[in-house]
Amino acid sequence: MERETQFIGQSAAFQDAVDRASQAALLDRPVLVIGERGTGKELIAERLHRLSTRWDKPYVILNCAAMPETLIESELFGHEAGAFTGATRTRAGRFEEADGGTLFLDELATMSMGAQERLLRAVEYGEVTRVGSSRPIRVDVRIVAATNEHLPALVEENRFRADLLDRLSFEVVTLPPLRAREGDIEVLATYFGQRMAAVLGWDEWPGFGPRALAAMEGHAWPGNVRELRNVIERAIYRWADPTKPVDALNFDPFASPWQPVARKPAAQAGATAPAPAGEAPPAPAAAPSGPVSDLRAAVDAYERQILSDTMARCRFNQKIAAEALGLSYDQIRHALKKHGLNQ
Repeated sequence: MERETQFIGQSAAFQDAVDRASQAALLDRPVLVIGERGTGKELIAERLHRLSTRWDKPYVILNCAAMPETLIESELFGHEAGAFTGATRTRAGRFEEADGGTLFLDELATMSMGAQERLLRAVEYGEVTRVGSSRPIRVDVRIVAATNEHLPALVEENRFRADLLDRLSFEVVTLPPLRAREGDIEVLATYFGQRMAAVLGWDEWPGFGPRALAAMEGHAWPGNVRELRNVIERAIYRWADPTKPVDALNFDPFASPWQPVARKPAAQAGATAPAPAGEAPPAPAAAPSGPVSDLRAAVDAYERQILSDTMARCRFNQKIAAEALGLSYDQIRHALKKHGLNQ
């Protein structure tokens, strides 16, 4: 599988975080990487290893959230044969595998208090003890950990050990969300767009149209760079004419006039039955706020927004959009022409 290791971005907030990671890489100390989902915590962790003196030694990854609480200690520290049901043979843990190198603990905040206690001992004394054994094993491992949680708040709630946080927070690299990276959205979108166009065999990259660029800048990007990549690659793949700038984005791949109606809990099931999936009306656009000085202009703007949102949800199929809005095919064509939305 292709692994994306490039850092794309020019904003000061992003460059500062990368520079801090590069500086911390040279010291053999633990580092915490903090950031929202999709901000690139895994890339920063790998950079910390590649720029360190341990670059030629093992780089071992453990996603703590993917491990059941009953197994995470065995994964970290290993186990002896017969230590628990199913342990048919002795197995080295991730600490032993990473000896001499770096151990990256992703989703650190999901680790149980018991595992945190044993992790503290491993970090503090450089020793691990396999489950089912009483003999400690010396290890030389640098810890890099990542989370999207605010660990000091978890300490206050007694959900994370304060002494472990003290040991791991020699340096903390906090990655900015995409919405705070001024100027980086278009740079990243162009990078992902060019790559996807090459995958599809387009002769050249046509760029983005003004409507797509405005939509990018206006979106909050809760999934950050990972979400941006999906949106851009999906837009390129669905764009019909490679010679024209890409000017349509679909932020919600689940949006459809026929999407299943979400089930409500039994207690909330009211007297009003949900509309059939095929007849679900489009979500209304936000009405104009504040005083209206020109009623006709405000109505036209509201109508245009409804048409634009519905066409995007219906993948720019005029027939489907007309059905969703309760219009005839001729009516929606006239409305699209009136507002300059016909492609």
